[in-house]
Amino acid sequence: MGKDLKLVRNIGIAAHIDAGKTTTTERILYYAGVNHKLGETHEGSATTDWMAQEQERGITITSAAVTVFWNYRGKKYQVNIIDTPGHVDFTVEVNRSLRVLDGLVFLFSAVDGVEPQSETNWRLADNYKVPRIGFVNKMDRSGADFLKVVKQVKDMLGSEAVALQLPIGAEDDFKGVVDLINNRGMVWNEHDKGMTYTEVPIPDDMKEEVAIYREKLLEAVASYDESLMEKFFEDPDSLTEREILDALRKAVLDNAIVPMVCGSSFKNKGVQTMLDLVMELLPSPADQDAVKGTDPRTEQEINRKPSESEPFAALAFKIATDPFVGRLCFIRVYSGVLESGSYVLNTRSGNKERISRIFQMHANKQNPIERIGAGDIGAVVGFKDIKTGDTLCDEKNPIVLESMVFPEPVIGLAIEPKTQADVDKLSIALGKLAEEDPTFQVFSDEETGQTVIKGMGELHLEILIDRLKREFKVEVNQGAPQVAYKESITGSTEHREVYKKQTGGRGKFADIKVVISPVDEDWDVTKSPLQFVNEIVGGAIPKEYIPSVQKGFEAAMANGVLAGYPLSGMKVRLIDGSFHPVDSDSLSFELAAKLAYRNALPKCSPVLMEPIMKVEVLTPEENMGDVMGDLNRRRGQMQGLDSRNGSQVIKAHVPLSEMFGYVTQLRTITSGRATSTMEFDHYAEAPLNIQDEVVAKSKGKIKDIED
Repeated sequence: MGKDLKLVRNIGIAAHIDAGKTTTTERILYYAGVNHKLGETHEGSATTDWMAQEQERGITITSAAVTVFWNYRGKKYQVNIIDTPGHVDFTVEVNRSLRVLDGLVFLFSAVDGVEPQSETNWRLADNYKVPRIGFVNKMDRSGADFLKVVKQVKDMLGSEAVALQLPIGAEDDFKGVVDLINNRGMVWNEHDKGMTYTEVPIPDDMKEEVAIYREKLLEAVASYDESLMEKFFEDPDSLTEREILDALRKAVLDNAIVPMVCGSSFKNKGVQTMLDLVMELLPSPADQDAVKGTDPRTEQEINRKPSESEPFAALAFKIATDPFVGRLCFIRVYSGVLESGSYVLNTRSGNKERISRIFQMHANKQNPIERIGAGDIGAVVGFKDIKTGDTLCDEKNPIVLESMVFPEPVIGLAIEPKTQADVDKLSIALGKLAEEDPTFQVFSDEETGQTVIKGMGELHLEILIDRLKREFKVEVNQGAPQVAYKESITGSTEHREVYKKQTGGRGKFADIKVVISPVDEDWDVTKSPLQFVNEIVGGAIPKEYIPSVQKGFEAAMANGVLAGYPLSGMKVRLIDGSFHPVDSDSLSFELAAKLAYRNALPKCSPVLMEPIMKVEVLTPEENMGDVMGDLNRRRGQMQGLDSRNGSQVIKAHVPLSEMFGYVTQLRTITSGRATSTMEFDHYAEAPLNIQDEVVAKSKGKIKDIED
C-alpha cells in the first residue's frame, strides 16, 4: 500500500546569501532527530554544505536534498527539504529546485530585510506559483525589526504578507513570540536547545499591539473565506484555531497570503514552530493539480494525477557526480511507482534506461530504498544518458513534462591543462561538470583552438576551476575573463544563393531564395533563436530538402559575421528556389543555407550586443558620490536610489565588460564598508567605439593565427 500523500511535504529553503538558510536546515535536522549534534556553517560542519569549497567559504553552492520525519499532532510527516544557494551565480540551483517543489520557506534577515537576491528568488517562485511561508531569521541581532521586514515583503515584493506572530523582546533580549492565532505567549526552553516551549502570559506592554495585529490577521483570513466573514463581524474572538488555520491554508495554497513568522535559527528559537506551520499550511503532493504533459506520439495534452495507481512519470531536475556511486540523477516523481532494477523511458532520447538502485538523499550520503512513489523526491543511479529537465516515464504510457529553461552564461574563460598528460582528463572532467550544471558551457574556439568555459559570473567559474583541481585532480592555466557578446541584425535583405559543384560524376546543386530579417516581436528566442518560415509553393524545392535549409541556417548562427559571436535571433523566410533531379541532395541545401547566411548577413546591418548587469551597491551615505561617480565611469545607467538600515542603496544597469574587478575597486573607494550584488539583466546594443574595439580584437586574433 502506498504512503499517505497528505503526510508528505516537498519544501525548499530559499533566501539572499547569508540570511541563514543552511543554519535553519541544520536546526531542522537536529530537531527531527536526524543529527544528534548541531552543525554550523561557520565551523564548516553543516550537513548540507558538504563540498570542500562550501565549507571553506561558508556559502552554499549546490542545492542539497535531505529527508526528515516530523511528528506533528500525533501524525508522522515525511519532509523532503532542498537547501538552495543564495549567491546570484548559482540561481540555476534555485530555479531547478522550485520547478519540482510544492512549497517554500522563504528566509529574510531581520536586520537586512528584503535584499536583491531575495527579489530574484521571489520572482522565480512567483513564476512557478510556489506557495510560501516567510521566516524572519536573526531576531537576536542588533537592529532586528520583524514588522519592518513584513512591511518590506508587502511593499517591495508585492505580496499579501500577514504576521502570524509578534516577537517578545528583540536583539539580545529576544526570548519568544506571541502566537496571534491562539493569542498566547511562547518562550523556547534553553535546556533542550529549544526543542520545547513554555506558554507565558502576553507581556502587558504588548497587549495593545497584539490586539491590532491579531485583528489584521483575522481580517485577512475572513476576507479570503466568506463563511468566516459573518462570524468575524459578529465576534472576531469566536473564530476557532481550526477555522483560522483551515482558511489560512486555502489562502496560502492560492498564493493569496504569505504568512510571516520569526525566530533565530542560530539561537534555536522559532524553527520548530515554523516547521509545525509547514505541516499545517504548505501543500502536500495530494493538494497539487494533476501534472500536465504531452503525449510524444500524438502531441495531445495528457494529465497525470499525483497517485501511485497512475502510470509512472518523473522529472530529472539535477545530475550530480558522487565519488562512491557514480552519476546520480535527482528525480521528482509526479505519478506511479518506480522500483529498483526496472526500466523507464527517457522521452528526450527515446531510449530505455535501467534504474539499478534508488536512494533517499541525505545531503551527500545515500540511504538505499526499494521503490519510490508519486509525490516523492529521490535519486537514482545506473542510467546511461539522462540530462537535467528530462522526463522519465512508463514505456507503455509515454509523456513529456514541461522542461526547464536556463539562463545563458554571460562570462567566459580560456583554459588549458598545465601538462599535456592531463588533456584527456580535462575533457572528461569538463563533460561531467557541464552535465551537472546547465548554466556552465564548454566549447572549443575554432579560430584559436582554445577550450573556453562559460558561466554566470566570476565566482561561478572560480569554483568550477577549483573543483577541477580538487575533484578531478586537473591543474589548468586560465586566461583573462571574457564577455559573452552576441550579435544581432537590425535590417533585412532578400538574397538568392546558388550552390553548384561539378567534380565528374554526380555533382552538387541547390538554389534558394530567402528574406532574412530580425525576429517578430512575439517570437521567443530563448526557445529557438531561428524563426524559420517555409513559403515554398508548387514544389519549387522538394519537401524533404526544407529541413536541411533550416538546419544550415541554425548551424551558421553559432558564428556571427561581425566578430564571430553567436547571433541572438533572426527570421528566415524561404520564398523560392530550384533543384536538380540528379545533383540535388540534403547536404547541398544545407551548404547553400550556410553560404546564404555568410553572404546576406552583412547587408542586414549587424550590430554587437553586450550583456548588461543589474548592479546594487549598499554604501554608507558619505561614500555615495564616489560610488556613483565610479559607476558612471563604467558606463552605468542609474536606475534608482533607496535607503536600507541607514545605508544608501544605489541601483544601476552596467555593461559586464566594465565590471571586472569591481569588488576590489569598491572596497578601495569605500574603505571596505560597501557591498555589491550583480546579476544578468538583458542584452543591449554596444556603443560604436566598443563594437569597433571588439571587432578589431577578433580580426587581430584571426590574423595572429594566420601569421
